[in-house]
Amino acid sequence: MNLEQRIDAFAKIGDFFGQFTTHGIIKKDNTEPSSLFFDAFKMQIERAQEFNGWFTKDNVLKAFESWNQALTKENLTTWTSKYNFENPSEQQTVAIIMAGNIPLVGFHDFLSVLISGHNAIVKQSSNDKHFLPLIAKYLEYLNPNFKGSITFTEKKLTNFNAVIATGSNNTARYFEHYFGKYPSIIRKNRNSVAILTGKETKEELEALGSDVFQYFGLGCRSISKIFIPKDYNFDLLFNALYKFKDIINYKKYANNYDYNKAVYIMSEFHVLENGFVMLKEDKNYASPIATLFFEYYSSFENVLQKITNENEEIQCVASNENVVNFVKFGETQYPKLWNYADDIDTIEFLLKL
Repeated sequence: MNLEQRIDAFAKIGDFFGQFTTHGIIKKDNTEPSSLFFDAFKMQIERAQEFNGWFTKDNVLKAFESWNQALTKENLTTWTSKYNFENPSEQQTVAIIMAGNIPLVGFHDFLSVLISGHNAIVKQSSNDKHFLPLIAKYLEYLNPNFKGSITFTEKKLTNFNAVIATGSNNTARYFEHYFGKYPSIIRKNRNSVAILTGKETKEELEALGSDVFQYFGLGCRSISKIFIPKDYNFDLLFNALYKFKDIINYKKYANNYDYNKAVYIMSEFHVLENGFVMLKEDKNYASPIATLFFEYYSSFENVLQKITNENEEIQCVASNENVVNFVKFGETQYPKLWNYADDIDTIEFLLKL
C-alpha cells in the first residue's frame, strides 16, 4: 500500500465524518462502506455520554467536525508533501498510549503512524475507547491492506519498536521509566493561553469563549489562562462570555463550579464570577474546571518573553495580534494536521525509525 492509497483512505474517513455535525446527523453518502457503518457511528455518538459523562453529544460532534475539516485530500497531501516517503524505513510497530480527556484525542497519533506506513498497537484510555475501533474497522473496509496493521489491547504492551505516549506529568515519569530504551515521544501536561490587548471586538471575545468552554475546558488546546493589560475592563469579557451561560445547566460542570467556588471562598481567594465561570488571578497555567486564570502584563513584549521562557507548559497561544504561530480566537480546537502536540514532529520521528 503506497502513500497515495493511505491518503485516499483517510480522506474518505474525513468525508464520512462530515455526516455527523452539530447541525444534525444526516446520511448523505449511500455508498456501501458508508451505509454499513453509518448507524453504528450514530448509535455510538448517541451513547457516548453513558460511558463518559463529559462526552456530551454536542462535544462529540464538534470533534467529528474538526476531523472532517482536517481530513481533506488537499490537507493530507499538503501535510505529507514536506516529508520524504520515497525511501520508507522498514515497517515498524508503534505502541500508542492515548489520553481520554476529549473525544478522539488520540486520533492524530493513530493517523500519523498509519500514514507513515507503520503498524499501530493502541492502548486506549478507558474514558475514550469506543470510537477508534469503529474507525479502524471502517478503514480496513475501505482498504483491506490495513488489516493486520491495527491492534487494540488492554493488556501489557509487547512486541513493539517505538512508543508514543500521552498522559499527565506523573504518568510521564512512569512512561519514561518503562519505555526509556525505545525511541519515544512522551507528552506531559500542557495548557493553552490567550493574550488580550483590550482592543478585541465582542465577536472576537465570543470566539475566545469557544476556546475556553468547548469540551468543558478539558483539552490541552482549551484556553485555561488569559494575559491581560493592567487596565483591562472585565465587563468586555463577561458580556461576550454570557453567550455560554447555559453551560452551568450541565450537572457535572455545575458540580465543579460549586466545589471550586467553595474552595476559593474558604481559602479567601478573590475571584470574579458571573454564575458560570470564575476568573482568578494566578501565575499557574492549569486552571480547574469552571475557572479561568488571568495574569496582568506590563507590555506585550514582556508577555511574549514569558511565554517563550515557559513554552514547555504551553500548547498553543491565541491572540488577535499578528504573531507567527499564534492562533486566532475560536480556532484553538481546530488544529491543522501539521500543528503537532508539544511541537514535536510526529511524522519526522516515525520516518526515522
